[in-house]
Amino acid sequence: MPDSAAVDTRLPLAASLTLAYRNILRHRARTATTIAAIAFGVTALILSQGFVKDIFVQLAEAVVHSQTGHLQVAKRDYFAHGTHRPMKFLLPDPEGDKAAIRQVAGVEDVMGRLNFPGLLSNGRADLAVLGEGVEPDKEARLGTFVRYAAGRPLRAGDRYHAVVGHGVAQALSVKPGDSLTLLVSTAEGAMNTVDVELVGVFQSFSKEYDNRSVKLPLATAQDLLATQGANVLVVSLRSTDDTERIAEVLRQRGGQHDEEVRTWSELNDFHPKTVLLYNRQFGGLLLIILLMVLLSVANSVNMTVSERTAEFGTARALGNRSRDIFRLVLQENALLGIIGGALGVVIGVLLAKLVSIVGIPMPPPPNADLSYVAYVRITPLALLGAFSIGFAATVLAAVVPAIRVARIPVALALREST
Repeated sequence: MPDSAAVDTRLPLAASLTLAYRNILRHRARTATTIAAIAFGVTALILSQGFVKDIFVQLAEAVVHSQTGHLQVAKRDYFAHGTHRPMKFLLPDPEGDKAAIRQVAGVEDVMGRLNFPGLLSNGRADLAVLGEGVEPDKEARLGTFVRYAAGRPLRAGDRYHAVVGHGVAQALSVKPGDSLTLLVSTAEGAMNTVDVELVGVFQSFSKEYDNRSVKLPLATAQDLLATQGANVLVVSLRSTDDTERIAEVLRQRGGQHDEEVRTWSELNDFHPKTVLLYNRQFGGLLLIILLMVLLSVANSVNMTVSERTAEFGTARALGNRSRDIFRLVLQENALLGIIGGALGVVIGVLLAKLVSIVGIPMPPPPNADLSYVAYVRITPLALLGAFSIGFAATVLAAVVPAIRVARIPVALALREST
């Protein structure tokens, strides 16, 4: 086949693509530069999207496994009005509810909590706190993102023991082994106190939570508040992806028992707002990368088309139509987009794996004390999206030059060869 831009309309697609491939090899340095620009853009998209995805996942898991669980079930209106009057919203049959919820496919565990406001004292100073009566063994399995700055978590068998948030420990200047007194108001309005030994100081992903939280065994909290109930059931799932599905199942059940269900994202509006912020920032980055690829490829295509104007004029004089020239230019750039996009995907996957092996140390996010290590998460959908953007940008960059050269009059095009 002659090394020419001419393409016979009767040529099969395979022969037409072969000719386009031969044409892009005529200027190897320029072709390599264009492919490098496409690959760089695709790689940047994969890395940035994978980094942002990891932030979303780690933030979600930190919230779930340090504080709220995947779902919480409570008596209707508890989440709206129960903070100041938690004893007015006790579940009538928490053990029966737990047994029923465990039967739902995808549920890993269910634990009861008894939340209450109180006053914590070390004998020298007092601090208003939010207390939680918890089931120690189940909370330990759920709280994989909770770190202990001192001491240990609550254990099964603990009775008059407590753990406090890092902010509470700092405010009262207490440490494991110290004795604390907790003052509360019971369901009947009477005042009651309990002396507990501090066994641990924890840090969760929420600084605000750590500044006011004290936890003690559920049985101790029930004795203190003169009740055998609980006002919240915390549901742990096998997979965070099942949250909405299982929440819908529990909402249908809750409607029959005067209960309401909240997901971890509904209980923590910080996460949806963060996701929205990062998505907008990533959208801006995507636009910048798209423009970068468009401009790089458009510059290369314009140079190539200008140098080959006479060639295209000869092809037109030999009987090729304008649409044949237009198709050839798009085919050449489509090949560049496929090669550059595929190369970018390979490089992006390799760099993502390398970065994930090393990790990226990150400072604590807003309203948190704990730093973390970020990674780059890659998914087939993200790879396909990055490749598609690189390919589409390359083809789009060729549309205007292809239209322009296809519309040049034959005589004017041939005059370029003189």
